Amino acid sequence: MKKKTPLGIAYTALILILLYAPIIVMIIFSFNSSRSTSVMTGFSLKWYRDLLYDSEIIKALYHSLIIAFLSASISTVLGTMACVGIERMTKKSAKSLLMNVTNIPMMNPDIVTGISMLLLFTFSGLILKKSDVLGFWTLLITHITFNLPYVILSILPKLRQMDAYLSEAAYDLGCTPAKAFFKVVLPSIKTGIISGFLMAITLSIDDFVISYFVTGSSWQTLPVKIYSMTKRFDPTVYALSTTVFFAILILLILKNFFQSKSEKRSIRGEKTE
Repeated sequence: MKKKTPLGIAYTALILILLYAPIIVMIIFSFNSSRSTSVMTGFSLKWYRDLLYDSEIIKALYHSLIIAFLSASISTVLGTMACVGIERMTKKSAKSLLMNVTNIPMMNPDIVTGISMLLLFTFSGLILKKSDVLGFWTLLITHITFNLPYVILSILPKLRQMDAYLSEAAYDLGCTPAKAFFKVVLPSIKTGIISGFLMAITLSIDDFVISYFVTGSSWQTLPVKIYSMTKRFDPTVYALSTTVFFAILILLILKNFFQSKSEKRSIRGEKTE
């Protein structure tokens, strides 16, 4: 086992400070009693109270939660179906090609994805002769698009860890393919499904760049709303950003919990064999 050197500890501490110092400062000043961004004048929950009574922010939060839940749910269903289809493919070249195509939205820069989706929806609007196409549906379709690869990457490893003979045994016992999937396959990969679902919700709530290009005036998500608020300084942004930070942190902790639980089960299964 390698010993930690003072240089290594100092380097790790520096990286952590650079990463988390701005967030810590933001959290501290979200409880500031004044509008100052440099002097802490006292502890107050004023900006959190203002946040609760701001109808525009509450509306943007509602929009983000609706988009996140729907896109994560649809992505999880489509991703599960895609994983089963990919795993049952016999040709390795076709499977590899399909996986590469699936990973393109994940590897693409966000700004490229956002601009390409904007052009697609604008072109579709011209064909349908609609001037205002950006809104709820464009956001939903876009979020499903960039969530899907992450869901597939969460579920596919669990599907590959499952014993391939379990489905065949279910068929021999009289199960139909659909019944075998719900009775055997689904319980075996449920931790991967939950992990992918939570990851999709986290990515959807957190996304700004792609959403900025496809959002309309009638349907703004929370990150886009926060960006518009930074143009005119408002300490409520600190309270809002702190709330979003802890919400995403909780989702990531839950995701890691289910993932580690799944890994422990797979290790126990290997040991018993």
